[in-house]
Amino acid sequence: MLPFDSRFLKGLLTGFTIFLVLGLTVGASSSLGDNRYKMLSILSDAFRLISQNYVETVDDRSLVQGAVRGMLASLDPHSSYLDPDSHREMKTDTRGEFVGLGIEVVKKREGYVEVVSPIEGTPAAKAGVKPQDQITRLCPGKIPHDWESPCRTTEGLELHEAVALMRGPKGSSITIYIKREGLVGQKAIEIVRDLVKVASVSTELLDDDYAYFRVRSFQQRTAEELELSIAQLLRENEVELSGAIIDLRDNPGGLLDQAVAVADLWLDEGLIVYTEGRQDTSKSEFRARSGAEAQYPLVVLVNEGSASASEIVAGALQDQKRALVVGVPTFGKGSVQTVYPLEDGSGLRLTTALYYTPDGRSIQEVGIEPDIRVDTSSQLPAETTRHVRPREKDLKGHFPRPEGREVRSTFNYENDIQLARAIEVLKSWTYFESLRQKESPPGEPVRAAEVE
Repeated sequence: MLPFDSRFLKGLLTGFTIFLVLGLTVGASSSLGDNRYKMLSILSDAFRLISQNYVETVDDRSLVQGAVRGMLASLDPHSSYLDPDSHREMKTDTRGEFVGLGIEVVKKREGYVEVVSPIEGTPAAKAGVKPQDQITRLCPGKIPHDWESPCRTTEGLELHEAVALMRGPKGSSITIYIKREGLVGQKAIEIVRDLVKVASVSTELLDDDYAYFRVRSFQQRTAEELELSIAQLLRENEVELSGAIIDLRDNPGGLLDQAVAVADLWLDEGLIVYTEGRQDTSKSEFRARSGAEAQYPLVVLVNEGSASASEIVAGALQDQKRALVVGVPTFGKGSVQTVYPLEDGSGLRLTTALYYTPDGRSIQEVGIEPDIRVDTSSQLPAETTRHVRPREKDLKGHFPRPEGREVRSTFNYENDIQLARAIEVLKSWTYFESLRQKESPPGEPVRAAEVE
């Protein structure tokens, strides 16, 4: 690295500031331009002072990355800076294959990192990690040279920092300490990182010609895989379905276009979702195309772990009177993130829009309210205090709400009261008769400015 020259950096930043003011504030007041100039001057001065006076020599690149990371972290929980490695991993994740532990995690305003759900068949799931586990400490197999102890608590870590520590090369190990309801003390779990291949969909034929479709995440080929799986299920069983369950529980979301395509499998026409943002490019409408699946009754299963793209599907099918939603209110992430690549291979993950259901509802912070609530707390012993899972509203900096057939099922309904209730609903045609007789058909969207 070349020796640091504060005069050169300040000149560079000053030139950039002038360009910013001239290029981005055309038509704006001069006071706004002056204010931006002053703010960037503060950034320049802080960079110079840290570089010259900090007790140890600081890498210039680390300072710049830290500044950008800090700016994005101050916005909302879903905007973040992605270093080159994280940016590559993010793009790999959407293909459904990556190296890691295989868990979805969140973090409350205060407290530890919490497991939303371990992905089936992954190292974390095989090691015994469960939903709602609180990860209290991270102990990597290879201790960073600047650590004073072999473990790091997650209580004071930002989510991106904890995720970075849990990443690592294939074959490397990490020990995590977890707190779990009903478990005395903390439990240490050693996990060896491995290639995680996520099957985003699975299908199953239930009793009496009812089908079960599980969607775990929305990746690049989720809609295509789901459509092919449904066709294969029907072909192999030579059956005409009487109804189906779409299980979106603990589905953290993924790609917007895949959510639209999945909803479109059961919709002939009408709006699926629309987005609103500051820029014209952030304002889009996504509509159903003709050629939907046969009009058998649908139930969508959701819970607190159903987020983002899952909420788009549930909201669209609910508003279009195509399905009943069963479960508990969803996570409440109604924002859209765009990833902007930078020259060095890093990227900015920036919240650029909010999305709205066909009826103009923003589910940001509040989530999708089920048509039929089925809470799993009744499955817990009476003396047990139910752990409340975090939702969007709990995240620091979140946006406020703008016939005789052989049954081959592997499900144990007694252990899944939400699934059992969904099957009951499908078999009770009166629910769907009342659904079809609702007077008002879904109309055009209420624009964002009209939503209170």
